[in-house]
Order: sequence, then C-alpha cells, then structure tokens
Amino acid sequence: MGDEDKTIEHEELEPSTGVNHTTSTCQETQEETVMNLKGIDGNEPTEGSSNLFNSSEIRLQETPTESNRFQRLRQTFACPPHGSLDRVITNVTIVVLLWAVVWSITGSECLPGGNLFGIIILFYCAIIGGKLLGLIKLPTLPPLPPLLGMLLAGFLIRNIPVISDNVQIKHKWSSALRSIALSIILVRAGLGLDSKALKKLKGVCVRLSMGPCLVEACTSALLAHFLMGLPWQWAFILGFVLGAVSPAVVVPSMLLLQGGGYGVEKGVPTLLMAAGSFDDILAITGFNTCLGMAFSTGSTVFNVLRGVLEVIIGVAAGSLLGFFIQYFPSSDQDKLVWKRAFLILGLSVLAVFSSVYFGFPGSGGLCTLIMAFLAGLGWASKKAEVEKIISVAWDIFQPLLFGLIGAEVSIASLRPETVGCNRICGFGHSKITWRETVRRIWNGCVDSSIFGHPHHSPNWKSADWFAGPQASPES
Repeated sequence: MGDEDKTIEHEELEPSTGVNHTTSTCQETQEETVMNLKGIDGNEPTEGSSNLFNSSEIRLQETPTESNRFQRLRQTFACPPHGSLDRVITNVTIVVLLWAVVWSITGSECLPGGNLFGIIILFYCAIIGGKLLGLIKLPTLPPLPPLLGMLLAGFLIRNIPVISDNVQIKHKWSSALRSIALSIILVRAGLGLDSKALKKLKGVCVRLSMGPCLVEACTSALLAHFLMGLPWQWAFILGFVLGAVSPAVVVPSMLLLQGGGYGVEKGVPTLLMAAGSFDDILAITGFNTCLGMAFSTGSTVFNVLRGVLEVIIGVAAGSLLGFFIQYFPSSDQDKLVWKRAFLILGLSVLAVFSSVYFGFPGSGGLCTLIMAFLAGLGWASKKAEVEKIISVAWDIFQPLLFGLIGAEVSIASLRPETVGCNRICGFGHSKITWRETVRRIWNGCVDSSIFGHPHHSPNWKSADWFAGPQASPES
C-alpha cells in the first residue's frame, strides 16, 4: 500500500513539474533576451539599444490598431456594403424614391419649377442645413441650434438666382404648412404642461404671458406713432408683431430641459411653455383686432369685443374637444396610442384652419392648447407614448417651418432706397442727431413708396394714410 501511495503522489506531481518547467523556460527566454541586450562586458544596455527595444515594443503595440483599421475598411467597402456606406446608399435611395413616387402621381408639379418640387427640395436642404450647423463647435459656447441652419438654407434657396428660379412654392401652400407646424407645436406644449406646477404658478404665468407682450407692443406703438408718424392702428399692429414670442423656439427647448429633469421641481419648463404659448395667442389676437380696425368700416367697439369673443370661443371649443378626447377612444380599444395621436393632431389642425375660415384666427391656437392640456390630464400614463408620435410629426414639419420662414426673406425686393439708405449715405462726415437720422430714414421710405400706396408722396402725413379718390380696403 505504501508503494502504491508513493506512485500516485509521484503521478500527481508530474503535471505541476511540467508547469514549473514551462514557467522556468519562459523566464530563461526573457533573461536571455535581456542578456543579449547587454554589452560584451556585462554592463547594462546602452541608450541606443534601449531605444531599439522600445521601438520594437511600439511596433508590436501598433500592429493590432492597424489590423483594426484594415478590418474596418474591409467592412466599409465589402460587397454587399455595410456600415456608413450602406447607410449613405440607403438614405439616397429613400430620397430619390420619395421624389419618384410623387413625380409618378403629380407629373409636372414635381419637376423643377413645380410646387411640390420646391417643397421637397426645401425640406431636404433644411434638414442638411440643420445637420451641418450642428457640427460646428465653438469653444466656451453651447452648440448652435439646428433651426438656424434651416433658416439659412431657406434664405439661400430664395436668394440664389438659379436655384430660386427652379424652387418655387406657392404662398397658399407655404401658409398652410406653417399653420400645420404651429398646431403641432401647440399640441406638444399642451401635452407637456404639468398640471400641478401650472396650478401653483398660475398667477405668475398670467403675468409672464401678458405683461411683456403688452408692454412691448405699447412701447413699439408709441415709438412708431411719434417718431415715424404711423396711425395708432398700424402702430399697434407693428407692436404686436414685435411683441410675439415664437413657441416653435421656446417649446422644444423647454421639453428638452424637462426631459433632462432641469427645473422640473420649480415648474420652470411648464411656466415658460404656457407663458410663451399664451403670449403668442395674445399677440395673434391683438394683431387681428388692430388689423380689423385699420381696414374695417364698422364699429370700433365691435372690433375690440371681437378679440374677447375669440378668447371665449377658443376656451369653450378647447374644453369641449379636450373632454371628448379623454373618453374617445376608450382604453379597451386596440392601437389606442395611434388613435389618440391621430385625433389630437387632426382636431388641432382643423381648429387652426377653421378659425381662420370663420374669421376668428386667435381662437384656433387657444383651442389647440387647452384641448391638448385637458387630453393629457385624462390620458395620464399613456400620455408619454402619444408625445413620442407627436414629436415625430414635429421632426417632419420643423424643417419645413423654418425653411419656409427663411425663404420669405428676399434680398432682391430690398432696394437701398427702400430702407432709406439713399438719404443716410452722407452721414459719415457730419454731426446729425438721432432724430434727424430717423426723419431721413422715414423720408427715404416714403419717397421710395415702401408702403406701396399710389397716393404716397414726400409730403405724406399720417392722417392721409388711406386718403385718395379710390381708397378701399383692397388698396
């Protein structure tokens, strides 16, 4: 038994002996490598030999990196392609296919000079402009917003001669697309409102929405009336145009902050989204009220009360539609989220367009905002899924909105005399007060017929704004 035990122990020790022998062999090889780098007299390696050793290590380290790059290139240019090349080919195919499908249906409308061709080109260019501007990184500054690139793309399309001749969009289509974008962004604002924060900050919201808009509109109206001589109606029209806040700029930024958790505890995103949306609705109502007073021959009191009537109609219609969407469709239906998203988008677009048709343009936006807010209260947990679908719709109409806004600016229609430059070119060598500057700019505008009225003259006065033998609302 003792001999058998010794035999077993000897067999168990043999593998470990082999392992130790292998380890010692590796160590000897490393020692030989080091000894080979020593000098003949057994001293430590010199500086040149150590550099040679380091360079060999570097080459060994660079070999995997080069192989990874080679593999990446092989994957990019493989057949069939993969990676970025495959992505580029797919996107280009989608773009061309979209144009081809529209062309096969509409024919000449999708060829250069056609309306649909202009919309498609503007849409693509606005997306590319937003992407390119997002790549610009300035030190110590936040990234530039994509909407700036979309505006620039529309501006360039309108003002480059060859492109502007082939990319043309009818005004009716442009106005309709912008109205749809407005309805979508107001839906996003209404769904993004926090009821608890809004209830706590309702007083601040009213002051923030009405105060800056009215103060800016009144200040601009006073300056326009006393410095430029505009009639009070047109002065307030200018004031409400300048005092409006763009929800298309404010709402997406606040939704990003709200999604990141910034200011949610204090209710800052909700406050700014609600105040910005109501500010825009107030500016639209004030603008249309003053415009009706400027062109209408009816009672001034009726035109003022018409603005109040727009608010009442908007609140009533929005409340009714909001409660309707809360219960229809019911929660036991299939594809519930898609049905709710379709209903709220369809009703919002209908509210905006029908309010313009019936002569109450300010009520459409207010109706959309209240309807989306009440619908979000009833949907509770399902609201986030609807918001995702609405955000996809906004991603489609955002390039169209800002691209169309940029395309509205035409340099060809701005002559130097239009802005009074022919009267202020000689200011450099003389001391002229700012009142004289404003007077010369105004006279230049009048002389160049910037207002397009056939009865304007250098001696024009504010009382004669619509004076003339054939003055009419059309003129």
